Amino acid sequence: MSTSTSTEAGTAPAQAAGRDISDVVIRVEGLRKEYKMGSEVVRALRGVDLTIRRNEYVAVMGPSGSGKSTFMNLIGCLDVPSGGQYWLNGQPVAGMSETALARIRNRELGFVFQSFNLLPRASALDNVALPLIYARVPKKERRERAAAMLEKVGLGARMDHRPNEMSGGQRQRVAIARALVTQPALLLADEPTGALDSRTGEEIMALFGELHTQGQTLMLVTHEADIAAYAQRVLFLKDGVIERDERKRD
Repeated sequence: MSTSTSTEAGTAPAQAAGRDISDVVIRVEGLRKEYKMGSEVVRALRGVDLTIRRNEYVAVMGPSGSGKSTFMNLIGCLDVPSGGQYWLNGQPVAGMSETALARIRNRELGFVFQSFNLLPRASALDNVALPLIYARVPKKERRERAAAMLEKVGLGARMDHRPNEMSGGQRQRVAIARALVTQPALLLADEPTGALDSRTGEEIMALFGELHTQGQTLMLVTHEADIAAYAQRVLFLKDGVIERDERKRD
């Protein structure tokens, strides 16, 4: 992959003065996460600075223990940092209550997981509509929006099928439609092709590429270099810090 090293990972408020920040989706400064394991303190993240702008396509890579899963959990508001600051669409996230974090997860973030996490007894349509129930969207509207998303990911003919009636690739498409139905600012994908064969994985990555072309901001975590190569920008984490931040050359 032909790359250039980015300096934006260390952008601080003073350095950003005078720049247009209206297109910044994610900004973190000095983000830290520490865990206690017995008498020891595990420093999973050691002070990460990062800016992600609207319509960026970012992959996060790193060996086991690098901090990439911890970083994804913090960006996804599934965990809270031990220190540092995090802004999502200009909103300060660090220090929010659990209720406020749940609202952010529902409205601003879409999640795609390796294991799909679909309701086994619910149809594809009902699985996709689920986030809209929590958002208190009226039933007619949420079914219309869910149907439109299933059409978008190529499953218009499978709306009434349950997960056990679908292939792995189709289940992942349902999961992607569910993640997109709230029109999130950021789509987060954690090893999205890990449970798929290589050909189906390529199809899912092609779908992510289409979504990016349509304006969606994406961040995916992967340990596979060929999957990370689909992204515009690759962050390499090691020992809780960003070791390298590379972008594809145009």
